[in-house]
Amino acid sequence: MSDTPAAETPADGSPEIPYEQAREELAEVVGKLEAGGTTLEESLTLWERGEKLAAICQQWLDGARARLERAQQQARSSE
Repeated sequence: MSDTPAAETPADGSPEIPYEQAREELAEVVGKLEAGGTTLEESLTLWERGEKLAAICQQWLDGARARLERAQQQARSSE
């Protein structure tokens, strides 16, 4: 699976927060890191949150890709 912590992944395997929310928060984290002006500790905390958000986004994208592949296989098998 992914590096997403169990606390952010419900039992059904989908991330707790929607893709769009994770992507938006990730963009905010990146913006803060790029702007600088934070302490080392704050930067590390932001980086760690960014890594978690990136993993959530990747989990959503992987799930979407798998669903698309299943749909394509079903379409080919019904031809």
